[in-house]
Amino acid sequence: MSLYQLLGASCLLLSLSSLHAQERNAALLASACAACHGTNGHSVAGTPSLAGLDKMYFVEQMQLFQTGQRPSTVMMKHAKGYSEDEIRLLAEFFSQQK
Repeated sequence: MSLYQLLGASCLLLSLSSLHAQERNAALLASACAACHGTNGHSVAGTPSLAGLDKMYFVEQMQLFQTGQRPSTVMMKHAKGYSEDEIRLLAEFFSQQK
């Protein structure tokens, strides 16, 4: 195996490892939402379901909660605790839940 092939294989493994870590992080972040929005965003009560939401819609709503433009006693506090990257991870996670 040449040096270039070895470097290429190493980069691929690191990328796959990083992707897997992001998926785990998204699931862990989403677990904090389960108390109100149900497992994987499938709400069974009056709280809105997050499962299957459009990614951009989710991101926009979280940003509105963060800035206070969308008032909510609970969600304004939760949203402020997430970074932009974490919100995007959550958006991707919930968009894939059907």
